[in-house]
Amino acid sequence: MIENEILKNVEKLPESVKKSVLDYTDFLVNQYAADPASTSKAPRRGGLGMWQGQIWMSDDFDEPLEDFKNYM
Repeated sequence: MIENEILKNVEKLPESVKKSVLDYTDFLVNQYAADPASTSKAPRRGGLGMWQGQIWMSDDFDEPLEDFKNYM
């Protein structure tokens, strides 16, 4: 069904734009062939706490830097 809609729209385009559409579809086919998992609908994990326990921040992170004392 969607293929027919795509073809109908492509038929309306000028020849130079059809070439761009062909190049883009070739790109998509090659990208999918290289990594088919990248187009899956798998949910992505994210949000608060995602990096918990994986990063470290110095206790004096908010303290003024020695280099900027002349400007403060």
